[in-house]
Amino acid sequence: MSNTVRLTMAQALTRFLAAQMTTIDGKEMPIFGGVWAIFGHGNVAGIGEALYQVRDELPTYRAHNEQAMAHAAIAFAKASFRQRMMAVTSSVGPGATNMVTAAALAHVNRLPLLLLPGDVFANRIPDPVLQQVESFADGTISANDCFRPVSRYFDRITRPEQIIPALARAMTVLTDPAECGPVTLALCQDVQAEAYDYPESFFDKRVWSLRRPRPDRNELSAAVAALQSAKKPLVIAGGGVIFSQASKELADFVEAAGIPVCETQGGKSSLPDSHPLNMAAVGVTGTSAANRLAQEADLIIAVGTRLQDFTTGSWSLFQNSAKTFIGLNVQTFDAAKHRALPLVADAKEGLLELTAALQGYKAPASWTENAKSGKAEWQKAAAKVTGPTNASLPSDAQVIGAVQRTFGAEATVLHAAGGLPGEMHKLWQAGAPGSYHAEYGFSCMGYEIAGGLGAKMAKPDDEVVVMIGDGSYLMLNSELATSVMLGQRITVVLLDNRGYGCINRLQMGTGGANFNNLLKDSKHEVLPDIDFAAHARSLGAISEKVASIAELETALARAKDNDRTTVIVIDTDPLISTEEGGTWWDVAVPEVSQRSQVTAARKEYEQKLKLQRVGD
Repeated sequence: MSNTVRLTMAQALTRFLAAQMTTIDGKEMPIFGGVWAIFGHGNVAGIGEALYQVRDELPTYRAHNEQAMAHAAIAFAKASFRQRMMAVTSSVGPGATNMVTAAALAHVNRLPLLLLPGDVFANRIPDPVLQQVESFADGTISANDCFRPVSRYFDRITRPEQIIPALARAMTVLTDPAECGPVTLALCQDVQAEAYDYPESFFDKRVWSLRRPRPDRNELSAAVAALQSAKKPLVIAGGGVIFSQASKELADFVEAAGIPVCETQGGKSSLPDSHPLNMAAVGVTGTSAANRLAQEADLIIAVGTRLQDFTTGSWSLFQNSAKTFIGLNVQTFDAAKHRALPLVADAKEGLLELTAALQGYKAPASWTENAKSGKAEWQKAAAKVTGPTNASLPSDAQVIGAVQRTFGAEATVLHAAGGLPGEMHKLWQAGAPGSYHAEYGFSCMGYEIAGGLGAKMAKPDDEVVVMIGDGSYLMLNSELATSVMLGQRITVVLLDNRGYGCINRLQMGTGGANFNNLLKDSKHEVLPDIDFAAHARSLGAISEKVASIAELETALARAKDNDRTTVIVIDTDPLISTEEGGTWWDVAVPEVSQRSQVTAARKEYEQKLKLQRVGD
């Protein structure tokens, strides 16, 4: 009989988490960077007390909003290349359901996140407890069942010994490069406090390492044969390149073969922007250099990308009827998309073996030189829209240019939904892998400030710059106070265009009237006059509002020397976006309308639909 130790389920859980380790650059460290917690009646007495007991080995961080603390945990994992992660616990009820949005974000972006919401009583004697959602038809349902469709693994712990297999399964999912995503363990509140004689071996130190599956021989042979016959090959680098830390292998592969590269939102910074073969962004928010090549390419090597519609222009971008896709991806689901030749493997291992097998292959010099000349043309266009200006209402691009000139490619820049992702994808000149941090898989407004906090916790020596619009700031800004409280200094650039400028432009582009997006076009008695700088100051940040791009650059330079989080506000034009680059995106326009603008937009839409290569 093995030795045992009597602990509550919650104590066993926290002790287990503290014993899980990883190795990064030869240094062993805890795989969990800590636990974010907002306590309530569903978790304070059980897991709250257990976390107190391990507070030195497994630090607990307090936040102000459950969704935001989960966003911070997600950003921490992303900035750590999925090698480290965090757990998040809430009470049962609204605290738990607040985290569902973050769970969906982690699910879409394939990022590890351990969610530990409190749950109802397993014994059901006190039912209905405070915050309990009662189903008239099913006594086993609680609010936490909302997590099921947005969790890679879901379990409800109704007996204390169930945490043993549940945590084993949780760790395999959280550390698996193909299955990676959020895990939800719903912790019944009475069971959190119940004791069990756990085997001591359950708490042995475990060191987790990144699994790197190598490609199948037959799939590799098929991919090599396709490459050897290609005249116009193109690489699409996705987030899998970043998570695999395969930037060197990608550079070696394309340099040896003379193949140009373009990058998705998740894959941007796979190569530095300065690399001569990096055509930068592809797709709806892509550069003219990348998209021109994508239209002509006869072979597309999709490395670590899920090929979502912003990348493919809703499958209208790749116009060469003779093209072939190679899907180099650790996840079979993605590798086989759109009739691709699957090459199921870790990005680093797959690129290494492709390079070795392609000794002597070189793309035609005319294709490579064509790519480089297209990049030079794009760089001129980008410099024009990002340059200094005296405009009273600068564009997003001009603000991006100011941040780039001040912080350079060394900073980690973070953004999410709205108009900024499109402009940043095109225009930001990324440096080191992972220095471009976009949440555009779920396009979640409110990710930015909490995400900046999480990224800073993962990369404490980096300058972390958060780019955010006024609409997103108003949705979720509470973790400014947390960043100050924790001494995690970030710089926030707040672009105020007085509404949802991105969706307003989309509305106009599809023939719609200006309606309910900009504040002035929304139902109102008085237009809001929000002092964002004063608001940020009230949360403990250093803040100021600037009146020009020149003032912005001066304020950004000062922010580098500030001792805590800085928020800089600048008014911007809601209507200007970069016209160069980009491609069509399928946004359905009504077939019938009383407005002539919508009717005209529908006709144009029907013409664009003909570009889609259905089933391709």
